[in-house]
Amino acid sequence: MNAIPEQALTILLESTGEKLTMWRSVDEDGVQQLQMLGCLPARQPGPPMHVHVEEDEATEVVSGVMSVSLDGQEFEVNKNESAVFPKGSVHRWWNDGTEDLEFRGVAKPVADLDDYLHALFDVINAGKGRPSFFYLAHLMHRYRKTQIALNMPPWLQRFLFPAVVLVGQLLGKYRGNDWPGCPLRCQGAVLVAETEVVSPHH
Repeated sequence: MNAIPEQALTILLESTGEKLTMWRSVDEDGVQQLQMLGCLPARQPGPPMHVHVEEDEATEVVSGVMSVSLDGQEFEVNKNESAVFPKGSVHRWWNDGTEDLEFRGVAKPVADLDDYLHALFDVINAGKGRPSFFYLAHLMHRYRKTQIALNMPPWLQRFLFPAVVLVGQLLGKYRGNDWPGCPLRCQGAVLVAETEVVSPHH
C-alpha cells in the first residue's frame, strides 16, 4: 500500500477547523471515485443538512465519534464503524465529542463533490465564516443539480439564487479569476492511479 498521494488536495475550513484531503481514483470496476480523509475538531458542527444527487458516500471513523442524521434518524458512528449515505439521502454529520473526529470516506461514482467542497471552503473562508451572499449564491446555483444544501428552502434557492447571480454579474462580482469560489481556481481533486491509503493522519 502506498502513502497519501502528493497530488492530493487538502482544504481547511478556518471557522470550524475541518480539514479534508481528497483525490480521485478508479475502483476495480473502472468507476471513478473520490477518496477522502477528514478531521473535525471536538464540538464542531460539520456541514449543514445536504443531499448528494448522484454520489453514494461511505465513511469509516478512524478515531473519535461521528454523530449522524440520516433521513430523519440520528445515531453515532464509533471508531472502526462505518456509515453509508446513499445518493438522494438527506444527511449531515458533526462532532459532538470531546476529541478530534478522524474519518476516511469514498464517494462514487464521483460527480463533482470535490469541486463543490473546494469552492465552498473558499467562499466561507473568504467571508471569515460569514460568506458573501453573491459568491454563495453563485456556488449553490452552479451545483444545484448535483449538490443540495438544505439550510435554506429549495423553492427559495430556485428563485433567489439566479436573481442574486444576475445582480452580481451586473455589479462585476464575478470578473476575472480571483473571486471566492471561482470555478477556474476551485477545480477539485486530481485523478491518481492505483493509490491506496495507509494512514488517516494528515
